Amino acid sequence: MCRGAYIRGAEYGRDTVKELVLPTVLELGYTLWDVTYTKIGADYHLEITIDSEDGIGIDDCERVHRAIDPILDEYDPIETFYYLEVSSPGIERELRTDEHIALMMGSEVEAKLFSAKDGRKSITGVLSSYENGEVVITADGEELRLLRSEISRLVTVYKEEN
Repeated sequence: MCRGAYIRGAEYGRDTVKELVLPTVLELGYTLWDVTYTKIGADYHLEITIDSEDGIGIDDCERVHRAIDPILDEYDPIETFYYLEVSSPGIERELRTDEHIALMMGSEVEAKLFSAKDGRKSITGVLSSYENGEVVITADGEELRLLRSEISRLVTVYKEEN
């Protein structure tokens, strides 16, 4: 997954990109997981993250890239030069939206906190509930309630089954 500085004011371009590419992504049989626009070093990156029940491979990313590139060129929703990337959210995926959280209910997650709560800056457990901005994670039989605003990063945790 792409790491870099989130571009302030890019929300408009990001939303426009979502509107432009969503019909094509769906038509190709994928779901649109996320759209991010970041600056990494001196370069800008527009990352379109797709998903599928069957998983995502490099061929899927190439297929979507080829389909959406002409659309983005035609409408030019972002004025600066950027690198277009199409990727999978990965097995350990960041849950950035309410929809992401709802889709991953019952999954093992790790919540990184802005500041320590009960002496911990990170909590790992099962995502049990999300309602009214409150995330509930069950860890070691205990329900831990966190406001979404207390969480700096929420990601799924992959555990290999034996």
